[in-house]
Amino acid sequence: MPDPGALQGVLRALLPRRCPGCDGQLGRSAGLCPECRAALRPRVEAHSPLWPRPEGHLVTLGAYRGVTRRAVRALKFGGARDLAGALGEALADGVPAAWNVASVVAVPLHPGRERERGFNQSALLAGAVTAALGVPSVPALRRTRATAQQARLHAHERTANLAGAFGADARLLPPGPVLLLDDVLTTGSTLAACRDALEAAGAGRVYFAVVAR
Repeated sequence: MPDPGALQGVLRALLPRRCPGCDGQLGRSAGLCPECRAALRPRVEAHSPLWPRPEGHLVTLGAYRGVTRRAVRALKFGGARDLAGALGEALADGVPAAWNVASVVAVPLHPGRERERGFNQSALLAGAVTAALGVPSVPALRRTRATAQQARLHAHERTANLAGAFGADARLLPPGPVLLLDDVLTTGSTLAACRDALEAAGAGRVYFAVVAR
């Protein structure tokens, strides 16, 4: 069966290049036009369901709207893999040196869903972040079972949907803090389940990075 991500890539190469962020002419820029790249301003947040203390723990490029929303959807559903570079580099710019991140771990897709999509968008983002930070990206998390899509569930259903859905391999984790990366944070249920699995495997402090909230 043809790789759907590869087919989308071929179509994108044949069609006129448009910026996914604003639909303007992309020219020679990779992923996003200069104006949309400039709109990606990373910031560290201290308030989310993921952390009980008022400390900075989450890097994000902003709310799930405008350029970030259009870019995430183009990457995730439109096969625009080159967007991962621009988004990942912007996220890496916001990671504080004081976090002393030793490794980056992407939220995994279930293997069946990854085969269907052709790639894991969070793993692509992690590759760009690690290239910028100079630390390894490690596949320490795995899906232990398939789950319903979180976006289709109510907030109170999401935690139950993910119970026991992730496992972590302690042998793949370097010593030191981990940066856990995903594309979008809604209720935090997915990241919390992944954090719990990493901590159970002996990970150091877990920080978070998402393109959009």
